[in-house]
Amino acid sequence: MMLHFTPEFTTHNTDKKQMRRRRGNTLEKWEVSLIKAMLNRGGYNDQDILAYFTRPTRSINHARIGEIRTGNKFKSINPASSDELDSFLINWPEVDPETGLNLRGDELLIKAREAMIAAVHTFNGAGLTFRTELFIVTSIIAWTYLLHAWFRREGIDYRYQNPDGSTKKTKQGEDCYWELGKCLKHPRCPIESGAVNNLKFLLELRHEIEHRSTNRIDDAVSAKLQACCLNFNNTIKRQFGAQYGLERRLPIALQFVTYAADQRAALKKDTTLPGHIETFIDAFEHRLSKEEYADPAYRYRVAFVPVVKNRASSADSAVEFVKGDSKEGREINRVLLKEVDKHRYTATEVVKLMRAEGFPKFNMPAHTKLWKELNAKNPALGYGRKGDYKNTWVWYDKWIDRVRAHCQEQSDRYQ
Repeated sequence: MMLHFTPEFTTHNTDKKQMRRRRGNTLEKWEVSLIKAMLNRGGYNDQDILAYFTRPTRSINHARIGEIRTGNKFKSINPASSDELDSFLINWPEVDPETGLNLRGDELLIKAREAMIAAVHTFNGAGLTFRTELFIVTSIIAWTYLLHAWFRREGIDYRYQNPDGSTKKTKQGEDCYWELGKCLKHPRCPIESGAVNNLKFLLELRHEIEHRSTNRIDDAVSAKLQACCLNFNNTIKRQFGAQYGLERRLPIALQFVTYAADQRAALKKDTTLPGHIETFIDAFEHRLSKEEYADPAYRYRVAFVPVVKNRASSADSAVEFVKGDSKEGREINRVLLKEVDKHRYTATEVVKLMRAEGFPKFNMPAHTKLWKELNAKNPALGYGRKGDYKNTWVWYDKWIDRVRAHCQEQSDRYQ
């Protein structure tokens, strides 16, 4: 299906070449309406007004205010009423106290974080019997909001369209937005393949749960649930910024739900994996390659130990306990204590990555100037190190996050 870009998801023509402006760096209609009301009331210069509409996820150039003042842009948008402006000024700043996100402009991102936090709290909460089912439903909501926030920022219309090109509406007359399965199919979906497989598994499992009753399935799918948490955290940090990660709110997550062998035996007594769930898991994983099945983004395990069950679906647990003085225990200790080699990027790869993310004017001189200004090659900062080939400097993901934040702050310069 061809995507239809309505005025709400604007495209811009530059030098006869269609280029999509990153929505994260544009003013929304309700903001333009308030700006016009402030200009009409008087007493505000452009810089004063700009301060009311700048937030961590978006950098607005002061020239935008001047264009509204002169009428060069947004002519069709009417000013807000005096009461609406008063309400806005009285309640400003409307921000989430933990992240600094704007409660209105960043609503989708805030909801995504809160939904995932609720999902993990629900799973880890005491006294719940069907925690997996509750986690899956809530985490799917979290991922849906997260992808909607990303599509919105990128200017991708994530609403269903009618054959005539108009926006499809619900029975209540509201826009009909894509569900998670539809979002995952979009060619620009920013989620890695292992995480996509993980979410497809959870979506299909949810369908099984919707139509048929289940017994306890926590142990059978806990590895997938843990991977879902880590994938979400990695995605929100990579796409929106490290400051929005959930590890400070949820430092210990799903992998510690099981504690000891005798407790496991008591929990599993007189319970078995429902036949239709076991059949579904086997059928789903039969479609995966060995590499896809072993991908930690699909199923996360704290340590790799031999599977002793005949069926993989019966043994897929996020944590398995072994004696410390056993052969398996010694091997696990050796693996866990080994430092994990960080992903490394050359300067050329850093520039290429930023251009692919929508900053085509970010070039090598700009990158060099940035790292020199920040003294980023100081090893104490942890941005990178000398590489293995001719002392070429290589950069870590931490530097990628910093460069991305710089490009977002200077979006008018690099887009």
